[in-house]
Amino acid sequence: MTIEEIARIVEGEILCGNKDLNIERAVATDLMSDVLAFAEPNVLLITGLHSPQAVRTAMVVGIPAVLFVRKRDIPETIVNFAKECNITVLATNLSMFETCGRLYMNGLKPVRRAIE
Repeated sequence: MTIEEIARIVEGEILCGNKDLNIERAVATDLMSDVLAFAEPNVLLITGLHSPQAVRTAMVVGIPAVLFVRKRDIPETIVNFAKECNITVLATNLSMFETCGRLYMNGLKPVRRAIE
């Protein structure tokens, strides 16, 4: 599923990056230590942590896109940092629960490895 399709499904907006990027799996968490522990490269990171740390963690793990949920104002500093890191950023007003449900129902799969 493309970033553009993801944005449509979650009634969100693409703040920067590649709208044609193809994503097959996702991980959802506000704990960046969980991302470091079990996320895979080339997945979508869904988070409510509106900080540069989410983008930095995505970069370290090889995650090409971050979807911020519970959108408040996403600081321009985060968007600019994501541009520097070549990370696509989306935002939605939906909760994490509803965002994940909508994406799962439309075919987005979870990461292969679960928390042990």
